[in-house]
Amino acid sequence: MAGYKYSKSAQQVLERSVIPFVVFQRLADRIVPLVISAGFCDLFAHTREEAFALLSHDMYVNVHPDDKDRLLAEVNRFISKGGSLNIVFRLKTEKRKDDMIVHLQGERLIAEDGTRLTIVWFTSEGFYSAKNVDHNGLARSFNALLREETMIRKSSYDGLTGLPNMANFFKLADAARSRKKAFIYCDFCGLTGFNRKNGYAEGDKLIQAFAELLVAYFGKESCCRIAQDNFAVYTDEDGLEAKLEKLFEEWHSLNDGKSLPVRAGIYVDDNPQLEIGVACDRAKMACNVHRNSYVSVYEYFTENLQEKDAVRQYILDNLDRAMQEKWIKAYLQPIVRAVNEKVCDVEALARWVDPENGVLSPASFIPVLEDAGLIYKLDLYMLDRVLEIIKLQIDAGFNVIPHSINLSRSDFDACDIVEEIRKRVDASGVDRNKITIEITESVLGNDLVFMKEQVERFRKLGFPVWMDDFGSGYSSMDVLQSIHFDLIKFDMSFMKKYDEGGNAKVILTELMRMATSLGVDTVCEGVETASQVRFLQEIGCSKLQGYYYSKPISLQTLLEIDQKNALIENENPKESDYYESIGRVNLFDLGVIASGDDNALQRSFNTVPIAVLEINGDKARYLRSNRSYQLFTKRFFNYDISNDPFDLKNPEGAKWSNYLSEVKRCCKSGNSIFFDGKASDGFVFHFFARRLHVNPVTGATAVAMAVLSVSEPDENTTYADIAQSLAADYYNLFVIDLDSDEYTEYSSRIGVEELSIVRRGKDFFASAKRDTMTRIYEEDRAPFLALFTKENVLRDLDRQGVFTTTYRLIDTGTPMYVNMKITRLRGGNRLILGVSIIDAHMKQMEEDKKLRQERISLGRIAALSPDYIVLYTIDPVTGHYIQYNPSKEFETFGLAEQGDDFFGDVVRDAPKAIAPDDIERHLRVFTKENMLREIREHGIFIHKYRLLLGGKIVSAGLKAKLIRESDGEKIILGVTIEEG
Repeated sequence: MAGYKYSKSAQQVLERSVIPFVVFQRLADRIVPLVISAGFCDLFAHTREEAFALLSHDMYVNVHPDDKDRLLAEVNRFISKGGSLNIVFRLKTEKRKDDMIVHLQGERLIAEDGTRLTIVWFTSEGFYSAKNVDHNGLARSFNALLREETMIRKSSYDGLTGLPNMANFFKLADAARSRKKAFIYCDFCGLTGFNRKNGYAEGDKLIQAFAELLVAYFGKESCCRIAQDNFAVYTDEDGLEAKLEKLFEEWHSLNDGKSLPVRAGIYVDDNPQLEIGVACDRAKMACNVHRNSYVSVYEYFTENLQEKDAVRQYILDNLDRAMQEKWIKAYLQPIVRAVNEKVCDVEALARWVDPENGVLSPASFIPVLEDAGLIYKLDLYMLDRVLEIIKLQIDAGFNVIPHSINLSRSDFDACDIVEEIRKRVDASGVDRNKITIEITESVLGNDLVFMKEQVERFRKLGFPVWMDDFGSGYSSMDVLQSIHFDLIKFDMSFMKKYDEGGNAKVILTELMRMATSLGVDTVCEGVETASQVRFLQEIGCSKLQGYYYSKPISLQTLLEIDQKNALIENENPKESDYYESIGRVNLFDLGVIASGDDNALQRSFNTVPIAVLEINGDKARYLRSNRSYQLFTKRFFNYDISNDPFDLKNPEGAKWSNYLSEVKRCCKSGNSIFFDGKASDGFVFHFFARRLHVNPVTGATAVAMAVLSVSEPDENTTYADIAQSLAADYYNLFVIDLDSDEYTEYSSRIGVEELSIVRRGKDFFASAKRDTMTRIYEEDRAPFLALFTKENVLRDLDRQGVFTTTYRLIDTGTPMYVNMKITRLRGGNRLILGVSIIDAHMKQMEEDKKLRQERISLGRIAALSPDYIVLYTIDPVTGHYIQYNPSKEFETFGLAEQGDDFFGDVVRDAPKAIAPDDIERHLRVFTKENMLREIREHGIFIHKYRLLLGGKIVSAGLKAKLIRESDGEKIILGVTIEEG
């Protein structure tokens, strides 16, 4: 909408005027400046641009709060009713700290085209002082008048909002009291967090905005700011609910959307004789019913609330005494791990056992303490009790497991709760990881940034943090995206809906799947039946809590049950990591157990039969499985995996033999493996297995199993069948497709007549070249690479129909001779490559060759020196020795012809051959160390001693030298009889 405009020359004349004035006009629903004089800019120290911005948006921003309502009322009267404008007020300026006393006068004008304008003059009447200082004339009168205005305002009105204060409100309400009226008590939800996030100035703006909204709906004299973010209203009962709902709706869109939920309590004033203060208290009681609600809501006062208020007051009056005299006790409820059904955690719950009123429900005292800001006392008290209990459990010989305590939102406002907990735990000597912090979902969403910082502080200090009551509020997903928790605790409402059917199970299953995908453990509360336990185990819930296992009990009761050996066994903390790794396996997502090991998985289905199997020696049992796996074992093996552990050696398990032997191989190697299995009806199963963890206490190994695919029986023999039939003869088999450049490798363990798929891949010869550097013995690598090329293989196949080569593998850690043979397969451009083990044959050939060489060499020595009565070759490293050419007399000693510890056997056999008087010296001199030292220093070792030969003592001489042969150094030792 275009407004009125002066001519350019007229505009310039008006703007140059030294008289402080402003010409305003109305545009739509706004009053905006048309002309601002130079005198106005000089008086208030503004540029013209600053003045336009100020007067266009918030012209009252610098008005003294005690004068603002009076000024607004006068301006509104002038706009609506006309006449003249004449008022004095105080204004904050940039020139000095004291407020300027401004005299404002205004008149209406009519422009030549009929447009209604308003001209306002501004006069400075000096500066305001709160003290009675010496002023002259009019300034003294204005100061006195404004001081009186301020005193009246301060004694009757709230300084921040301009609303009547509580005393004034009570007077106004009492004067207007009648039937069909109601008191409303309003309170913001989460102002402390709002201030922390946005600053106190923004919090004040929020309070002011709400006050203005209340005035718009109920009138200024009917509203009151009691304190902080608490307001009271006295209004008509008729139409109240509709008015509140409309107010809530408008409130959420104000303040640029930065608002908070508001809860309201309503007391219908049906007893005019009741004191105003009591009536407001009753409205406040109704307001507090929804103290934990984070949506705008209202509630009516009932007589029942008054009874609750009496209990509330008793609780507040006796809290300190109840803690001092330990009326409040820590009850313990076990949390059981789903995999092993052992107690892995304990939740500590407060129980107030009052000597006068009996047992007070937590629902009756915890909300009261939260509302009063005293819950931090109870929570720290509970921590102290839990630390005492843990120490007692240690003394009693229990496996100490983590104990969880619950924190309230107000704990974080009352004190630095993180530091308070750290100090107490460290002073007690209890490990921090034995105290778990549970934080309810509803307390997180109101100030997410702050709570995220506190959770991170706890976790950095080593305290596990759980999200309690997940699913009970509206912010679950937002919280999970922002804050990392160690565990999510599902609200017991899920179990209450379990038997109702419908979508309850589906929703819980999907939520459990989501948590598992996030890598977060889970607990489900309210578990009460075996059916619920089985369902939760099947969908992958990590831990279970509820009356099915135990209600919360005192420490004394726990110890009594333990004396009867009826207590659920605690989990050994050393096994916790093992069972946690099993619990975190996602039985709904193949990618979790595959961990990107092989692209072949991408060609299989995403949701497959998956289970976790525990192998301990020859015993096996299923720890976890999804429904698909249970159906698979029932269909193809007629086996119910819920049965007890089974014996791998039992003949009844023959149908599992290939399958489980491969799983045991995975346990031993630690590598992920692919393998095939075949049922009696011809179905072929393709499996994948990965070792998860080894139990450090029992040595048991957990393996994740997945059934990748099931192939129907085929009349044609598959390459897998061919490979299986060749397993006894070949260590490795490869089927290579020269057209697609793809290959499949089959492998068996040494001594086992079974083959399974190890891998599939592309570019076989490049892959073989890579394997050469890690699998082939170093001395054989260069000649193998020179010979084994695609060109050489195809050339030999074309010339002679076969390619063969011999080399040594180091798959087992020591060199092993193998023979490779490649031939063409019929049909298609495919090759089959077999690698067979010929290690024993080759080594026997080498041993025979070596023995022949040694016999020839030693025979020559004996021929040249016929006086030797015996010769030995000795390996100085291993101690292995062989005896050669013993004389008949020497043979009578009955000494071993060969062995693995020459010098050890010398000590053992000395009494058989050495003269008794020479044994001690002989054993002292004739040692490996002495012999090698003499040989290296003098080239020969010579030793004189006496033999007990043929019943006679004869002198003998021993000589030894070191020679180098193809397989290393050897000692040649000979013994002769000395003459005389």
